Amino acid sequence: MIGSMIVDILGYALIGLGIFFWFWGTSHLVGRRSVLFKLHSLSISDTLGSMAIIAGLLLKLPREWPLLLLAILSLAMWNTMLGYVLAYCSTTYDSTTYNPTTGANRE
Repeated sequence: MIGSMIVDILGYALIGLGIFFWFWGTSHLVGRRSVLFKLHSLSISDTLGSMAIIAGLLLKLPREWPLLLLAILSLAMWNTMLGYVLAYCSTTYDSTTYNPTTGANRE
């Protein structure tokens, strides 16, 4: 009885933590930082928030563990990859001053 209550509290705490990460990442969108910083913080916080929510659901619905584990692995792989693609696409690229060996623009 006490064990299941602790699992319930931990599951709800993980779901709440995930929702907190979602709102925390979204709050950076209204700042004055660069697009790269905004996309980076949003992708990381959304990935962590989604993974925390799914971990909370895993505690609440243990019989659905194969599907939830697949969701966690998919989030970890695709959100990380898409975050890097978005960050790369948001950087400025000038073909006349771009140095391919360093990946930065020359002065």
